[in-house]
Amino acid sequence: MFAAAMLAASCTTDPIEEGASLSQDSTSEKIVNSAVNAGEGSLLIYVDAESVAALEEGGVAASESAIGDVLKEVGATSIRHAIDMTLNAERKREYGLDRWFVVGFSEDVPVDVAAQKFAKLSAVNRVQYNTLLRKPTSKVVIVDGVAATRSEDNKFDDPLLDMQWHYINTGNQAIFEGAVAGADINAAAAWEVAQGRKEVIVAIVDEGIDYNHPDIKDNMWVNEAELNGEKGVDDDGNGYFDDIYGYNFVPSTGGTITWDKPSVNPNPDVEGDLGHGTHVAGTVAAVNNNGIGVSGVAGGSGSGDGVRLMSCQIFSQGISTTIDTSAAAITYAADMGASVLQNSWGYPAYNINGDKNYRRFYSLEYSAIQYFANTRNCDALDGGIVIFATGNDSKDHADYPAAYVDFIGVTALAPDGLPAYYTNYNTGCNVAAPGGELRLNSTMTAIVEEGGVLSTMPNNKYGYMQGTSMACPHVSGIAALALSYALDLGKQLTLDQLKTILLTSVNDLDSRLASGTRPNPEGGNMTLKNYQGKMGTGAIDAYKVLMGVRGTLCYPAVVGEEVEIDINTIIGDGNLSLTMLKQVEISDSVAEKLGIMDLPAVFGNKAYITPTKPGCGIVTLHAIAGGAELGGGDKAGGMDIAVEVALVVRENNNAQGWL
Repeated sequence: MFAAAMLAASCTTDPIEEGASLSQDSTSEKIVNSAVNAGEGSLLIYVDAESVAALEEGGVAASESAIGDVLKEVGATSIRHAIDMTLNAERKREYGLDRWFVVGFSEDVPVDVAAQKFAKLSAVNRVQYNTLLRKPTSKVVIVDGVAATRSEDNKFDDPLLDMQWHYINTGNQAIFEGAVAGADINAAAAWEVAQGRKEVIVAIVDEGIDYNHPDIKDNMWVNEAELNGEKGVDDDGNGYFDDIYGYNFVPSTGGTITWDKPSVNPNPDVEGDLGHGTHVAGTVAAVNNNGIGVSGVAGGSGSGDGVRLMSCQIFSQGISTTIDTSAAAITYAADMGASVLQNSWGYPAYNINGDKNYRRFYSLEYSAIQYFANTRNCDALDGGIVIFATGNDSKDHADYPAAYVDFIGVTALAPDGLPAYYTNYNTGCNVAAPGGELRLNSTMTAIVEEGGVLSTMPNNKYGYMQGTSMACPHVSGIAALALSYALDLGKQLTLDQLKTILLTSVNDLDSRLASGTRPNPEGGNMTLKNYQGKMGTGAIDAYKVLMGVRGTLCYPAVVGEEVEIDINTIIGDGNLSLTMLKQVEISDSVAEKLGIMDLPAVFGNKAYITPTKPGCGIVTLHAIAGGAELGGGDKAGGMDIAVEVALVVRENNNAQGWL
């Protein structure tokens, strides 16, 4: 009860723990972050509760107050709530979101001068520079067509699925020299269990999604009131007009989602959109089994059941976007029903140096994310899960916000299952996923694109990208798949339970990183030991995640080798006194899939199974609880209990650490 009370209190407490001790006349303490990388012509101010109504009513013309005087001094052209208060105003006030305002003024006025003026006011508790977000960057190769070589072994009929090694990696050297079979998210096995449900909504905080793309449109979230309403009118009364598939929060772009014409230039510094948001969205939930294009992690089965994609656009056409934009997009996602927050963006750490400083320096954004995390929009989860890319600077720490303790930070792997050359690692990094690697060919004359992540691109195209930006949506898609499966099972997870499942349902990386090197496409070699223990808990495995939701233990096995399962060591505290029965249940389909030719042998309390094919499947062991014999006959006895075990069978890759 005490813990619950503390949790409830934390929802209504100012995120700046030390903020209460700020003296009213301490100008330097009130300015909570650095002007480095700050946007010109705007500031964020956090005012006292008494000033909110006056600013709401008077705006820039609030001349009867000291704030109004400073607004005139800096030539303010606008002042508005940083977060729209139309929906859920009471909840937003609990997080102090109503007290944040964005002041717009002439770029001729230096932001640091304006900050000093506002910080001198007793009615202003805090001043935050409006930091520029780091635009998503990635090498990109857009293709008009990719050779469609659909394998009949695949569950779905999407013709480009064979090229999506990040889902199903067969070790095809034509795709990537050094590719390792099994260096993927184990999607094929996961799709046998769950495919996605439309009740689960993933907010793509990024560039805009091409919602007309034939491989995406059927999995877009749709605001029916706006779709069927009048153009230019806020039909559903949520504070945003024409937000049919989401909203464009970039100033000066009019609210309509855009995606521009993506550049074919692999230079990440080009102006204009890269198609980044559409690519990320396709990885999460491109429509599966529709006979065209690619597959998505949680894209459904082709029966209209994929998870839904909400476009929360914060980047557009090279426009520098400030942090108030991301905060607005995140609260919108919470208000409109999203349960998974997909973020392939961030900003350099600069002088943050720790989570307490993040809460202080970027308290508007932090409060918005906390608002999202504590909003329940899915029956299978008690809040919202937040997932970020860690960054592509080859640094030994994640960028913020990914580095923050409550958010999942995703690192990137290449098709050989080893760290991609660009990935950030170490501090703040929680789990690894495929991010791809585009390399130059042996003559150094052209990019070999197949090693990148293949997904949707604007204007009915497809393309390869690389980056932690591409790794992150794999984890977001798996989280959405996990929630879909929980709905199938009628289960509800806590946010902490879901995080634990995602971060522990992994394959080993560290044994492969103990020694050796791998080529760096930008020159030289990468020393693998530098990454050991620093890529997160391991390489995420979608099938293991689903088994975690189910509550079923995953047991590793090697093709052609007998696996020994001791029932007493895998349940309880590992020291139970159970008598194992000869009965071991394996369905015909699982036996065929795993190549199990003979019935499992049972000796003592151990079962022995020999799979001859790679794959995953559930076997059920039986034991007696409460005695050496079953009850129900002439005398009293124990109870028959069934224990599920999911066999995860791979090729003999012990040297590469896949078990």
